[in-house]
Amino acid sequence: MPKHVAIILDGNRRWANKRGLRVSEGHEAGARRLLEHVMDCFAMGINTISLFAFSTENWGRPDGEVNFLMAMFEKNFKSEMAYYDRYKVKISVIGRRTNMPESLLGLIQEVEEATKSYKEKHLIMAIDYSGRFDILQACKSLAEKTKNGLIQVEDIDERMIDKELMTSCSEYPNPDLLIRTSGEQRISNFFLWQSAYTELYFPNVLWPDFGEAEYLKALTWYQQRQRRFGRRV
Repeated sequence: MPKHVAIILDGNRRWANKRGLRVSEGHEAGARRLLEHVMDCFAMGINTISLFAFSTENWGRPDGEVNFLMAMFEKNFKSEMAYYDRYKVKISVIGRRTNMPESLLGLIQEVEEATKSYKEKHLIMAIDYSGRFDILQACKSLAEKTKNGLIQVEDIDERMIDKELMTSCSEYPNPDLLIRTSGEQRISNFFLWQSAYTELYFPNVLWPDFGEAEYLKALTWYQQRQRRFGRRV
């Protein structure tokens, strides 16, 4: 069973368009599926779930859609806080925070503080996240530490970079399985460093339709993989 499952939540808009619904209704359907999926994952023994909810590139979408998504994130953090507390789910939000609404930022800080002591279940929400930026900020941090004499260039290795990445908040920073729904076969600037040896699964199912049966298919597929990490088995 994987310790860390990462998911690129793709297909909300296409799901809505196929049904003649508003884009916002597609996002709402995806949000409902999200909580159901998280509950299923934790029930199956997954420790860490990472959700690519909003990429840095998504700021280029229409203002109305972006504003709706920011408001929806805020609404869901509020409504799901009781669930996180009851089931002792640690919440971490990774990504840049300079462009988020102040009300959402305040709520994120509140939720992270309230759940920071929980260990067995960890939900990571990637909002305004970019894998390239994650690597860039890690490199800049190490460069600054080198400049200030805190470390030497010779000290820098993969483990040190791991500690500077935003996923250092997790006991299992590198996903074992990455799922991208909707049939698209790319990771779109998500976990570029962390996914070096991740198993990639691309079901031809839109995110709001990705239920428990689909998730079990993904896990079955994962369990049939031979993870060699570049070595012979």
